[in-house]
Amino acid sequence: MASQDQINPSSAPDEPETFLQQEGCYVALTTSPLNLQSVTDRVRSPQAGAIVLFAGTTRDNFAGQPVKQLEYTAYEPLALRTMMTIASSLRAKHDLRGLAMVHRLGVVPIGEESILIAVSAPHRQAAWRAGEEALEECKERVEVWKKEEFAHGGGVWRANRDGKRGQREGESREGGEGVGKGDGNGSSEGQGTEVDGQT
Repeated sequence: MASQDQINPSSAPDEPETFLQQEGCYVALTTSPLNLQSVTDRVRSPQAGAIVLFAGTTRDNFAGQPVKQLEYTAYEPLALRTMMTIASSLRAKHDLRGLAMVHRLGVVPIGEESILIAVSAPHRQAAWRAGEEALEECKERVEVWKKEEFAHGGGVWRANRDGKRGQREGESREGGEGVGKGDGNGSSEGQGTEVDGQT
């Protein structure tokens, strides 16, 4: 297994491009479409009675404007380390058996996933709580930015956070030329699925 300090480019065709893993935790960034089954399988454990999977997907509008697609970029080495810090902290806090977080970079079309978070725990309550916290921490702390490209043309760069305005393409913070990356609210809507031993 790789240590937290070693970033690994993948050589397998179905693996994300760069990842970190340590006991019970896996985080990755990829430009490929995300695979729900692969991420879920990373957290399976005979000691887990619940697996919770969150899939954040690109929706077709933001604040009433039709969205064509999202485009994500990241400072990859730091983003991976931040993701691993979040994963290992939550694994310890909630006594999880596994936590996997995979974020897609590049263009993410409407209806496709931009982030998957899978959590396994002996009981579903801990898995649900940890999954929610993982998403909130990821959106708040991970060094990922997104551009909402609108159907009518143009776009807005935003930090990958909820509740804040972004900056339109072509604007700078002083009103001059350039592309800004501001804080913003995204067009990614989540879907939660619980896979439980009895459910």
